[in-house]
Amino acid sequence: MKRALIALLTLLLLPSCAPHEHAEETAPEREALSYTTFQPGSELFVEFKALAVGAESPFAAHVTKLDDFKPATAGTVTAVLSGGGAPEERFTATAVSSSGIFRPVAKPAHAGTRKLQFVIEAHGFRDVHDVGEVTVHPSLEAAIAASPKEEEGGGGTISYLKEQQWKTDFATAPVGMASLRASVEASAELRPTADGAASVTAPAAGRIVAGNFPQIGMRVSRNAVLAQIAPNIAAGTDLASLQLDADRARVALGQAESEQKRLEELFAQEAVAERRVIDSRARTTTARAELRAAETRLSQFHGTQTASGEGAGDRISLRAPVEGVVTAVHVAPGSAVDAGAIIFEIVNLDRLLLEVHVPEADIARLRNATSAAFYPQGFDKPVETSRDKGGRLVAFGGVVDPQTRTIPLIFELANRDGALRAGMSGKALVFTGEATETLAIPLTAVVEENAQPVAYVEAEGEAFERRALKLGAHDGQLVQVLSGLEAGERVVTRGAYDIRLASASGAVPTHGHAH
Repeated sequence: MKRALIALLTLLLLPSCAPHEHAEETAPEREALSYTTFQPGSELFVEFKALAVGAESPFAAHVTKLDDFKPATAGTVTAVLSGGGAPEERFTATAVSSSGIFRPVAKPAHAGTRKLQFVIEAHGFRDVHDVGEVTVHPSLEAAIAASPKEEEGGGGTISYLKEQQWKTDFATAPVGMASLRASVEASAELRPTADGAASVTAPAAGRIVAGNFPQIGMRVSRNAVLAQIAPNIAAGTDLASLQLDADRARVALGQAESEQKRLEELFAQEAVAERRVIDSRARTTTARAELRAAETRLSQFHGTQTASGEGAGDRISLRAPVEGVVTAVHVAPGSAVDAGAIIFEIVNLDRLLLEVHVPEADIARLRNATSAAFYPQGFDKPVETSRDKGGRLVAFGGVVDPQTRTIPLIFELANRDGALRAGMSGKALVFTGEATETLAIPLTAVVEENAQPVAYVEAEGEAFERRALKLGAHDGQLVQVLSGLEAGERVVTRGAYDIRLASASGAVPTHGHAH
């Protein structure tokens, strides 16, 4: 019984509601207008209903800061109607209604064709956006009557709202003329110059003596003492034997010196032959050398100075063969090393070689190579090898690597600030000719779709078009546009992939604001 009553009430209510809902859906409205303009500090995308005398027309003025493509969050926006033989009218919004959107409300008092401008004062800039001439209708009825019939479809554009743009990494740039050089792209790496790298090895087996021991990253000058080695003494030698050898050598030297003195006195009296004097002097020299060797072996055992007071004469100094930065330390103070072991590695980073691995198919194009731009991984800007930046072309290899099918093209470049390191890798663009003026866009604006380069053009603030492109030379940052774009259009340089996804979804996004 209860269900039957509810059904009856529903049937009674439906006739009274249906005509009202239908009337709301078909009620005529004024034409919806929108404009997109750019000034140095801002982009303005504004939407509003056709203007009519005495009727309120709220503007939805979307203000994007061009320094970061984020919404303006404070400031004022003033809509200005002028010209048409009528007084100037100004309508101002002193704050955002929501982030990035200002809503000045126009209620014109004068009909006619009038010039519409928007004055934006926000975030330290003042931009005047001229949207052109608009019609102010004499009445609301006249504005509704002048509205064109709605056309089906969106004209092939992709909807991507300002609210979506502001929340993502998004940016656009104008299509314009730029100076470009033809180039060939290849992988590359940095390595030291031939005389800019050296390994310091142990000339003899021994022990590393502690001291002012160098660390990785330390800069050293040429011939600087890096460390010392105390050479190993013979196996099986003890302290008593070493001391005995030194004493015997000392006695032998004393005897040799005495014999030499005696013979020299006799030679002065012509009592002995000169030959005996010469032999005695040689024996003295030999005895002195044997004493010095015995004392050295003894001092090596103790790790102290020689008895003759010559300092660390028993130690071998390891010196830096080149000026540069210590890039590797393979031992620790006090550790034992073998003869020939690598102790330190030093690289001079002031000048480096850029070795570009040119594919075999591009060799002919690089006969006139002039310079290169190197893009190390992790760096925002390239490093150029042009002469005005301290670089030069060193050599073009003569043999193709059978494994990689590449040939080395070598440039020398300056590393004045020391930011680069030997061993860095990345891509390089080798320039093959003079720069020419051509239509170009940022390389980041190009998206590959099914092996076809495309770009997304901002047709209006929230509407984008997909354009197939034919491209030419590029320099790593800009790329030549042979067809598909016109000068003055704006392409998406960041966020193109998101627009592509919006296009593929086919869904119409819901606005976060009233239009």
